[in-house]
Amino acid sequence: MTEQIPLILLVDDEPFNLKILEEILKISGYKTVSATNGLEAWQLLEDSYQKFDAVLLDWMMPKMDGMSVLKRMKAHEDMHKLPVILQTAKAEKHEVKEGLKAGAHYYLVKPYGKEQLLAIVKTVVNEYQYQRKLVEETLKKSGSLALMECGRFSVRTLDEIYDLAAMLASTTEKPDKVGLGLTELLVNAFEHGNLGIGYVQKSELNLKGNWEDEIERRMNLPENVDKRVVITYERTKHEIKFFIEDQGEGFEWGQYLELNPNRAFDSHGRGIAMANMLSFDNIEYLGKGNQVIASLLLNIEK
Repeated sequence: MTEQIPLILLVDDEPFNLKILEEILKISGYKTVSATNGLEAWQLLEDSYQKFDAVLLDWMMPKMDGMSVLKRMKAHEDMHKLPVILQTAKAEKHEVKEGLKAGAHYYLVKPYGKEQLLAIVKTVVNEYQYQRKLVEETLKKSGSLALMECGRFSVRTLDEIYDLAAMLASTTEKPDKVGLGLTELLVNAFEHGNLGIGYVQKSELNLKGNWEDEIERRMNLPENVDKRVVITYERTKHEIKFFIEDQGEGFEWGQYLELNPNRAFDSHGRGIAMANMLSFDNIEYLGKGNQVIASLLLNIEK
């Protein structure tokens, strides 16, 4: 089966900007559709938002600005899942907060470089494609697992993490959101904890496009071969708890529980905050940060 080429909706009122974006993304393996104002973009989205993998949206435009388009998208029952990269010259902290609050979790501040553009687009598209795949997988794995009261699992690879997240999420009432949150917490434990990839290193790897290669290299180092991330699942009448533990040295977790305007321009660093906002009722890191409990309250009304 041929893998589908990602399709990006480009929205900018400057034809020259659109031309450059189209060429860069085409050479890098993406397809694009362009709109020259917010109203045109909204009409395209209303007609067929399902075909897009991301929206690269200019903020300042005639007829309908990017923020208006973004707010309409996030108010839509299904379209709100489509990721938006907001490109703008508005880089003041209060402006970034406004965009984050409206749902633009990825930023490109003009002028930006080709490498930064491609790093952000790749991250966003990969996450969105995984999200759609996760929904399919959780539907396949649902059923008797919902009867499970407790379990202990360990994973060593990214593929194992993705499979386990889909399986455990299928036991919940909102498997797509929980699956995404679990994946973020497990990947953080795996790459930052067990493999020791720091925040700055992850930024550099994304920029160079060799994150996967470095993951593979570090996994096979003698000191990492036997490291695993352990997750314990507990279900009671009132809640589900996921206890995750890695074998790393921990990290300063407090700054990652909420979306931070200072990291809005990075190609990563939102996973824990998104899990905290959208996937669980509570996330609690323990001690030095190599243990985390994610809790989900159950609807017990009959």
